[in-house]
Amino acid sequence: MAGKFRQYGASLLLVHLAIACSPSAPPPGNETAPNAAAGNAAVAADARLVVVFGDSLYAGYSLADGEGFAPVLQADLKVRGVAAQVVNAGVSGDTSAEGLARLGFVLDGLARKPDLVVVGLGGNDMLRGLDPAATRSNLDAILAELKKRGIPAMLTGMLAAPNMGPEYAGRFNAIYPDLAAKYDVPLYPFFLQDVLGNRALMLQDGIHPNADGVKIVSGHVAPMVAERLSN
Repeated sequence: MAGKFRQYGASLLLVHLAIACSPSAPPPGNETAPNAAAGNAAVAADARLVVVFGDSLYAGYSLADGEGFAPVLQADLKVRGVAAQVVNAGVSGDTSAEGLARLGFVLDGLARKPDLVVVGLGGNDMLRGLDPAATRSNLDAILAELKKRGIPAMLTGMLAAPNMGPEYAGRFNAIYPDLAAKYDVPLYPFFLQDVLGNRALMLQDGIHPNADGVKIVSGHVAPMVAERLSN
């Protein structure tokens, strides 16, 4: 595991340098909007509506249709006997603040109130070295809004890269378990668990999972989603 995090830190350091050298450089990812068609489509009467609300790790960065987190999770849930429509509300490059800003728009545009929203934001905050206190506040506000609307939630976490330093990592890494406990929601602690550092499961950038990597991630997350939907 230590070796994986060293590689993680090296990959993210290259991204930091790229951003620093070009103020106009875009954040990782090329998707600009959630899957609006999926969001507005009618949901089958017997299907649960799940929204995956995050950044490029959710959006299916550089993957073909059907290979991203949302469609693979939907297929995994079907195998487990759970009929669900999983809406891709991932936007590449989104920070937690940008996610918070679009949350209401996404929820109001759905065919009906979702049965579950899986939240996965904060990685881009860390990439940009943003204050973990701001990330915590934004994620807190997202979970508070979901609770206010009576929408069940789940978190997938991220870990700070080693090059961010122990003080930053301590503050950042604590965000997800703290908020999961505060709002009593399930937490999958690290979205890239068992994928990060394995070149066969990652894109060339060393940050995003490839199609095979997404299958590993979804295989870990799907049981938690299925359990949450059964409650």
